[in-house]
Amino acid sequence: MRVEGTHTKIASDLLAHYDVHARRLPWRAPPGSNAADPYRVWLSEVMLQQTTVAAVIPYFHAFTDRWPTVDALAGAQDADVMAAWAGLGYYARARNLLACARAVAGDLGGAFPASEERLRALPGIGDYTAAAVAAIAFGQRAVVVDANVERVVARLFAIETPLPAARPEIRAAADRITPDSRAGDFAQAMMDLGATICTPRNPACGICPLRDDCAAFRTADPAAFPVRLAKKAKPHRTGHGWWMERADGHVWLVRRPGKGLLGGMRALPSSDWSAAPDPAPPLEARWTTLADPVAHVFTHFSLSLTIHVAHLPPDVTPPGEGEWWPLERLEEAGFPTLFRRAAQAAMKESRYHA
Repeated sequence: MRVEGTHTKIASDLLAHYDVHARRLPWRAPPGSNAADPYRVWLSEVMLQQTTVAAVIPYFHAFTDRWPTVDALAGAQDADVMAAWAGLGYYARARNLLACARAVAGDLGGAFPASEERLRALPGIGDYTAAAVAAIAFGQRAVVVDANVERVVARLFAIETPLPAARPEIRAAADRITPDSRAGDFAQAMMDLGATICTPRNPACGICPLRDDCAAFRTADPAAFPVRLAKKAKPHRTGHGWWMERADGHVWLVRRPGKGLLGGMRALPSSDWSAAPDPAPPLEARWTTLADPVAHVFTHFSLSLTIHVAHLPPDVTPPGEGEWWPLERLEEAGFPTLFRRAAQAAMKESRYHA
């Protein structure tokens, strides 16, 4: 769909602003040129899902230093990738990352396809990521709508339908203003606008290049868009975790099941996360229960994890699959945030009673 009139002006004004003010990010090419490496574009887009740019940059550098190509990533060990991803959250992304890399390396000769349709056929690539890679890496005209773009478009057109029902309307409006050329730059310019100027609270309308064409600005309350329904309170769950430490400086770790929350990550042994009665510990020992549970908030619920600490003789091994991990290398275990906090609390208790 070609843009006309005001919609053409929106694209040209935004691209002119982007040419001067584009954020310099390690996965981006300069304005006016497509990225040379679709691998870096794809990797950054997967990392950026529900994660800030500031948090992603060090992970992006670490991944591209260690696995500079899609073929290198495809040949990586699952455990190494999961450990390198630790701290970024939403760990299904890491599992999908490996599946996609192996599909590209194994089935496509290491070359990402250029079209949205073929990109969507790859593991873990949905509509947004397919559009972003097609536009940014290959210069294809694609309608790219992330949370920042969603907010910008909802304000430009003062869309009053509440989210999430408004998304088809927002996408149609984004389609109307997406130009045929420089679609990748336009997508990144929209992202930058939402991240730096058209922010969720207190948007900086005074310096916005699209202010004159913004319907929400004319309402005098642009922050009221996009319209959102009141959020429901998250349910709260409880659970128990066990820190089993040997006198020789090792702790017993397990790997969580491949599917589900924190799937495939190293962790402390723990109960399921429900309001069920207190479960029995993994083995008989002198257990010390930490006074303060470890609190964590997931996407759909909050959790309080009660930590129990025991010191075991060298000849005792807990039941089930696991491994004794040296405490001096605990940072290399790749704990997700919940279990990193649990380990810190347990080690503090262990030192106190040492």
